[in-house]
Amino acid sequence: MPGTTIVEDIELIIEDIGGGGGKLPPAGGDDGGEGNRRRGPQLPSSRRYATAIVIAIVSIVMFFMAMASAYIYLRASSSRWVPLHLPWIIWFNTALLLLSSGVMELARRRLALADVHQFRKLWLIATSLGGLFLIGQLVAWRQFVLAGFYVATNQASSFFYIFTGLHGLHLLGGICALLYVSFRKFEQAKVSRSVAAEVASYYWHFMDGLWIFLLALLYLGK
Repeated sequence: MPGTTIVEDIELIIEDIGGGGGKLPPAGGDDGGEGNRRRGPQLPSSRRYATAIVIAIVSIVMFFMAMASAYIYLRASSSRWVPLHLPWIIWFNTALLLLSSGVMELARRRLALADVHQFRKLWLIATSLGGLFLIGQLVAWRQFVLAGFYVATNQASSFFYIFTGLHGLHLLGGICALLYVSFRKFEQAKVSRSVAAEVASYYWHFMDGLWIFLLALLYLGK
């Protein structure tokens, strides 16, 4: 019919103008557009994860730097400062934490090779070593208590409990993040497993470095 022919001609003209000469879209074009929309939020999500961990690390650094400044000032100026001798288990705990970071990097290498099973195994080992570190810190507290040193005994003991306690709380948050990476079903998440593991490892390694710094303060202030 003439009317039908006119309508078809108009549609062809519109396709030539807006569709690049009336070429058919590539196979799966609709799916590709939908896939782009699904993949689109991943990049902002990854940036949000990274930004959040950077903000958290900066906040923690500022807080502990303020505490360290007070510690150094009192150590140098106070006439009531009583040096403390660190229990041997502190060094054992430090070795556990450093070993945890090493195992974590091995886990990330396995993930880069798409070996998810081995990644989870090593990741859980790293997480368990972090848990053993916290248990060891509680043992160190018990040794201090048995030796008669409490939070209010003197300035040095106060800082020991504050430093180790606050570091332990922040490390506990890191353990929760590691467990999230271990058991989260990332097929349903907006962030990939590799990105989550990378961000969690940054925080964990930072906790290692922070502990080495605090240990140096406590050792030099004994």
